[in-house]
Amino acid sequence: MQPLPVPSIPWQITGNHWIALPCIHPADGSVHAIGVIHRAARAAVEFAGGAEFSEGTAPALARPFLAIDGQAVDWTQAGLVWERAYGWLPTFTATIGDVVVRATIFAPYGRDADTAGAVYALAFENRSATARRLTVGLDGTLGHRQLRVRVPRPFPDSHSVRRGTTDAVVLSGSAVPGLVALAIGADGTSTVNATDNTFSIRREVRLPPRGHADSAFFLAVGPEGDGAEATVAVMRRRGWRYLLAATRDALRSLEQTTGSEAIDALINRNLLFAYFYGVGRALDDAHFYLMRTRVPWHSRGVTVREWEALMWTLPAIQLADAPLARELLLRACELHGYSPGQGVRYLDGTLFEPGFSLEGAGAYAIAIERYIRETNDEQVVEEPVIADTLYGAFDDMRARRREDVALFSTEVSPAGRPTPFAYTLHGNAVAAMAMDVFRRTLDEETAAHVDDPEAVRAACAQHFTRDRDGKAILMSAVNLAGEAVADDDPSASVVWLPMYDAADRSDPVYRRTVRSLELEPHVLVRQVAHLLGPEANEVLAWFRQAPLHSGLATEFVDAKGRGVENGGDASLAGLLAYMLWLSVHVLGVRP
Repeated sequence: MQPLPVPSIPWQITGNHWIALPCIHPADGSVHAIGVIHRAARAAVEFAGGAEFSEGTAPALARPFLAIDGQAVDWTQAGLVWERAYGWLPTFTATIGDVVVRATIFAPYGRDADTAGAVYALAFENRSATARRLTVGLDGTLGHRQLRVRVPRPFPDSHSVRRGTTDAVVLSGSAVPGLVALAIGADGTSTVNATDNTFSIRREVRLPPRGHADSAFFLAVGPEGDGAEATVAVMRRRGWRYLLAATRDALRSLEQTTGSEAIDALINRNLLFAYFYGVGRALDDAHFYLMRTRVPWHSRGVTVREWEALMWTLPAIQLADAPLARELLLRACELHGYSPGQGVRYLDGTLFEPGFSLEGAGAYAIAIERYIRETNDEQVVEEPVIADTLYGAFDDMRARRREDVALFSTEVSPAGRPTPFAYTLHGNAVAAMAMDVFRRTLDEETAAHVDDPEAVRAACAQHFTRDRDGKAILMSAVNLAGEAVADDDPSASVVWLPMYDAADRSDPVYRRTVRSLELEPHVLVRQVAHLLGPEANEVLAWFRQAPLHSGLATEFVDAKGRGVENGGDASLAGLLAYMLWLSVHVLGVRP
């Protein structure tokens, strides 16, 4: 699986659980792609102006149009100034003569606002004493539709762009039935034209002297055109101002604080990205699904590993929205808990790539324990699917126990890489914590067969410690026949041991081992791990300066923190947000 380079364009990104808008062009405010999740297809379905949409070389799917007194505005010459309200709502301001334009692109979210759609709202201020006649609209091209699990595949049928029945344009495929349709309409009387694969929507707006005016356009998705149009009608009825106010209120409730403005911005930007791009609601069944990321320039696509979903994405969501975290925990157990740790999954739980991960199996117990500890919701263990998952995870882990030593084997690391030896330090640290949970949650008869977690930790200390230059350090993997390696896998780094009560942060062997590792970042998860290590203050300072990719977690970075490959990593963004919060609030690292 070859990582994908980050796009050359610093796209503005937004969305909600229904719809992703990953490609809003910073030069002219045009929308180049829209994506949804489809359970039956086990994939993301994406609409764009052309196949090269992520590099900005294809036509726009929807481009704003503005003419002032009949003179069309060239947005690329208007000098758009961008901001992100609450770290998630792209907003630009442009001054064109005496007219100031403020635009906000957002996907409604919140009570009575959560909608399978997005809004492109434009507000105008006239600073002159002369009335202005505005023509406002959206133009666009449907030149590409694709289905994407990891590798995008274009739909074989032709594109369809037609005028709807409610002053809207409907974009879809020509095949019947289709998977997804996109409807676009204005908030008032408009002129709609659809020709071949292109469309235009126009509204006339009077801007009074020294006055204000506004206009908005609604983009809605549905399993077919009639449903998409109906959603446009609902958004039109509710009004864009109400939808925006509800969305702002909902986003405000998710914000986290540390006392450092720079760290808060980084946490909240990545937390919201994990919240909306690591989790999606499928258009065809409205259920929630966990996935690596919804951006189209990450090679892992919308597949999911239990470790990343439960230990990276879920903790961040739990910080901001405990009820959703509960729902996602139950959902993960329902879809994936029937065979814990068995490999990579499609978003619906179907096995994508087999390969047993000890950490994947243990993640359920740790995630359930963490949820209960941080929310005091002890009743969650009464859910039948939770109990079934815990018993299944224990059975699968027990089958991997070495008969003569309290250690457990694995096939692959949490990232899916084959391990050099079957017994890994990180995997057994996770197993020890999982055993602790099993002893307290399983029935008395079963719990009697659960290994003492302290015995597992003692076995780790005995078998994974070696002398180097007369001083003890920790090995990453052993075969229990005398061979050991210290090849530190970023996804299973020794630096993570304090998270699983397998080492104290002040322990000299732990600190010596961590200091022996390469500090120069390349894989971002390793740098995140070092927020636990002895250089935590320096690492936190590094994150304050690191540009990442538009401020979002990127799987691979350079030494200065610039995103290089697999940008827009939503699960990793969740881990980054949670660990930054934890380092300040729990570990006492100074921002």
